[in-house]
Amino acid sequence: MTLTFEMDPAVGPALRDGVLALWADVSNAGGAVGFVPPVTPDEIRPALLRHLVDMARGDTRLLVGRDEDGEVAATAFFTFNTHPLMTHWVWLYTVMVHPRHQGRGYGRDLMDAVERTARTAGGFEAIEAIRLTCRGGTGVDGFYAKSGYKEVGRVPGAIRVAPGDDRDDIVMLLPLT
Repeated sequence: MTLTFEMDPAVGPALRDGVLALWADVSNAGGAVGFVPPVTPDEIRPALLRHLVDMARGDTRLLVGRDEDGEVAATAFFTFNTHPLMTHWVWLYTVMVHPRHQGRGYGRDLMDAVERTARTAGGFEAIEAIRLTCRGGTGVDGFYAKSGYKEVGRVPGAIRVAPGDDRDDIVMLLPLT
């Protein structure tokens, strides 16, 4: 099976709860998506609400991947720059694939959908690049590199996972032009 991707899905309780569950499951499986396990959906809710508020303002857009049962299985949030000198690229946040689907190529499918969306979806016409950050020490930077992203910066020890466990904040870029 493959995931079905949708840009700007209707936001309601099912989507909200699906993203919260996904985010908690990814975090608790060790995914580097802003939290350290153990974490509950209620602890993640404020971060999701910030994304949803930004979506309502038009500053952020959601790409969601659903599995064969229609469940939220993957996400990526695009955030547009408001600084007038940086409107030609977008940030990519909260890139996740549910742990039960990992190893099936769904992460690559998600990154292909991200790139395709940035190249073809309405509202992205002036976008020339996608920028993201990732946590060092997880190997995810290698995954993004396989999807065409290049490391363009690194801040050593910028992410403190636990006392004595600092990780690099890696900045990666995918040019679209």
